[in-house]
Amino acid sequence: MESNSTERKPLNKASSTPLDLEPARPRLPANAKLLLGGLAFFCLSSVVTRRALHRRRLASIPPFYASSVYHQPRVNGAIEAFEALNVATINVVSVSMIFVGGALCALNVNSLDDMRRLIRGGAGADGTGRSETDLEQELEEWIAGVLDRKERRKKGEQSDGR
Repeated sequence: MESNSTERKPLNKASSTPLDLEPARPRLPANAKLLLGGLAFFCLSSVVTRRALHRRRLASIPPFYASSVYHQPRVNGAIEAFEALNVATINVVSVSMIFVGGALCALNVNSLDDMRRLIRGGAGADGTGRSETDLEQELEEWIAGVLDRKERRKKGEQSDGR
């Protein structure tokens, strides 16, 4: 079939020229966004850490015409501790973002519903046909059985000890 020039294409509202519709690019899943965000944040945190360490190293070098024995750089312990805490916090958060993003990628979790399905699937609520109330009832029975066994052991130990 030949393409006619009379086919209707959507018009651009700003002008009367037809729009060429491009195929939509595939979007990144949420877990890949978190992983890539964590990697970018880790790069930025490593830059901040390098700058802080470089600044401290330069402050410890004495001036050219000063003896190293008499060089005493000005140090404010509270500010140094605060800066160290901030740098450590940024580094830990960035590494944890990488680990969480990697775990989400490995488990193929893209939304909260996927996470619920994964967690409930491990508990048997999803895929086995049992409802949450059935699972709660089974858990209550199991806990009651464990506590009953504990009470029987305690009574048996008390009767043996007398």
